[in-house]
Amino acid sequence: MTNSSLSRFNPAQPGAQGMKVVATGLLVVMAVVFGVTRYFEPQYPWLAYVKSFAEAAMVGGLADWFAVTALFRHPLGLPIPHTAIIPRNKDRIGEALARFLQENFLIPTVVARRMRNIDVAGAVGTFLQTPNQDEQSRIRSGASRLIADMFESLDDERLGGIVKGAIASRLRRTEISPLLGHALASAINEDRHVPMLEAGIRWTARALDANEPLIREMVHKKANWVLKLAGLDEKLADAIIDGLRKLTVEMSTDPAHPVRIKVEEALAQLANDLQTKLETRERVENIKEQLLDNKSVSLWLDTLWQKGREAIIKAARNPDAVMAGKLGEILKSMGATLETDPRIRKAINQFTRRAVVGLSASYGSSIVKLVSETVRSWDAQTVTNRLEAAVGRDLQYIRINGTIVGGLVGLVLHLLDTL
Repeated sequence: MTNSSLSRFNPAQPGAQGMKVVATGLLVVMAVVFGVTRYFEPQYPWLAYVKSFAEAAMVGGLADWFAVTALFRHPLGLPIPHTAIIPRNKDRIGEALARFLQENFLIPTVVARRMRNIDVAGAVGTFLQTPNQDEQSRIRSGASRLIADMFESLDDERLGGIVKGAIASRLRRTEISPLLGHALASAINEDRHVPMLEAGIRWTARALDANEPLIREMVHKKANWVLKLAGLDEKLADAIIDGLRKLTVEMSTDPAHPVRIKVEEALAQLANDLQTKLETRERVENIKEQLLDNKSVSLWLDTLWQKGREAIIKAARNPDAVMAGKLGEILKSMGATLETDPRIRKAINQFTRRAVVGLSASYGSSIVKLVSETVRSWDAQTVTNRLEAAVGRDLQYIRINGTIVGGLVGLVLHLLDTL
């Protein structure tokens, strides 16, 4: 983690500093009270109780100051044994955190059990539907900062390798031919293929206009010398081009055109072959493997990961902007669908469970190693300062409580001694 990203994740620092002043000030007050009561005790014997309270409070406050300080640094800069615990044990803390993640979150059986009753789709739908509720806004803001810091701090190359490896591995294990066939068949049954077919016809017409000189040149080269001598090659080229233009116009205006029907029949046959014909399925799988082995696809995945990472960080830094405008309307519409359609919710939850369990099985050890090595690479002093700031408010309360409890114990002991 870079120092800059660590410095941003510091929500508790002002409160921690304020409580540190209060705790130290209370200790100073107890010292002043002890000095004053000790001076005036011969004249006012009852001040012995106040002096006992202040004396014990100083001892308790100093002891807790030493304990709190020893967690993060050497008290007064002295190399006292068993102090500066967190800087000295940073690597062990990273390894312990990695083991905790592995044992509690990244074992497939544990992941499956934890994911069984989690309604991921429902939670996402509710969140997208009501993004401006105060409680959810605070959760979104905190989660967004955490996500952005995580993506900026983790080893980009290692994390990108894990993500790209997961995508490639999932694609290799998934037989895409039946999926493509089912998608194509569904599109044909619901006439969703018609816009694509008409777009293909329009593209053909534009390509014909753009390549008219090339067609004429090909006809001229293929024509024999008799046709050229009679000038019939030009008429033949005109007839071919006009016929093709007429064909594209008729196909675009007549849904029952024979050629168009033939194209639709070919698409239906392709959808069936993709799902049932072994030869077609094997051919598609071979093409998929060749694409995944191609260096251009690997570079494309690199670019896709980088753009996705940058988009996630940008969105996490400004979540309100993501929920605004057209994109926000689309996300809210998606949220409504997730909340109201039980089939989609069930499918998404099932897919999420399988994906998370599969990732934990395949990449759990890699994620654990990534966390451990990332923590090991952090600057010890910066991490110490950030951790102290994150929990410093509670630690200063320990000092205050130690001062007060110590004073009360001293008062009780003095009372018992007097009695």
